[in-house]
Amino acid sequence: MAQLRVAVLISGRGSNLRELIAASSDAAYSAEIVLVISDRPEAGGLAHASHAGIPAAVVPHRDRVLFAAEAGRLLDENRVELVCLAGFMRVLDAAFVASWRDRMVNIHPSLLPAFPGLYPQRQALAAGVRFTGCTVHFVRPEVDAGPIIAQAVVAIRPGDDEVALSARILRVEHRLYPLTVRLIAERRVRVAGGQVEIDGWQAPNIASLNPRDPRQAPSVRGARVRI
Repeated sequence: MAQLRVAVLISGRGSNLRELIAASSDAAYSAEIVLVISDRPEAGGLAHASHAGIPAAVVPHRDRVLFAAEAGRLLDENRVELVCLAGFMRVLDAAFVASWRDRMVNIHPSLLPAFPGLYPQRQALAAGVRFTGCTVHFVRPEVDAGPIIAQAVVAIRPGDDEVALSARILRVEHRLYPLTVRLIAERRVRVAGGQVEIDGWQAPNIASLNPRDPRQAPSVRGARVRI
C-alpha cells in the first residue's frame, strides 16, 4: 500500500510536526509528510521541514479566502491526501474546511468537547477538573468541533500552573498525533453517523483515580485501577 501523502499546517514551533516527521522516517510507517505550510514566516517549525528536506511554503493569512485559494493550490499540486493542523492558530475558511471534510485533522490540548478555543489548559485549571488531556479530531467549520478520533488523559497535579500542565499535555500529544495519523493511513478510521469508528480498536480496561489514595497497594499502578 502506498504511503498516505500528508501536509502539515503550522503557526509556531512545530513540535508536533517534528514528531510526525520522526514517525514517518520509519519505513514501516504508512504516511509521509510531503508539504508544510505556515502562515508565519518566522515559525520555528519551518526549520524542521528544512532539516528533513520537506517542501515548505509560507502563506500569509490576512484573508481567509485568499489563504484557502493558495493553500488549496499547494495541496493539490503536492497530491496531498490528509491535512494535519499542528499548532495552526487561524480559523480556516468554511468552504475550504468543507472541501477537506474527513481528510483534515487537528490536535487540541483538552478532552473535547470540554475547553475548546484558546487557553484550554488555563480553562481546565480554572474549572478545577482533576483530568484533562488532548484530542485528535476531524475538522469542521466550528472551532474545535468535529468527530473525535483519539484522546489521551493527563492528570492535574497539586500546584500545577498553566506552563507545567501545558508541557505535560504536549508530551502526550507527541505520542497521540503520530498514532492517529498512522491509523488513518492504514485505512482503519472512518466516520459513520457523525462518530468515528476504528477497525481493531479496543478500549483500555483501566480507570484512573485523581486523587489517588496514598495507602494504595504498590501493585495498583499509581492511579490506575482495572475495571
